[in-house]
Amino acid sequence: MRAIAMIEQERHAPRRYFVDAQGHRVLIGLSLDETTEFEALDLSSIEASACGGLGGGAVGEAEVRWLELYAKHEGAWRTWITQSRAEQAQASNFINYI
Repeated sequence: MRAIAMIEQERHAPRRYFVDAQGHRVLIGLSLDETTEFEALDLSSIEASACGGLGGGAVGEAEVRWLELYAKHEGAWRTWITQSRAEQAQASNFINYI
């Protein structure tokens, strides 16, 4: 049942990326190069975790860079979603509820 709820939620969640003119997915707030770097860092951390490489040890340069990129993306996405919702609210103001 939980899987169904997660799927339903995913269908209604706003995308965190846009597709550029060349057809590349680019995370909101990041450049294409930063998105590529973020995804590579993300994949390498998943692979390292699967192999037991990520423990409770010190944070490496890759993790620090991933966090920097994530924070940049997250901040831009939150700003974008807030602006989008405000625009939707303004667009619906034309309805007269008398």
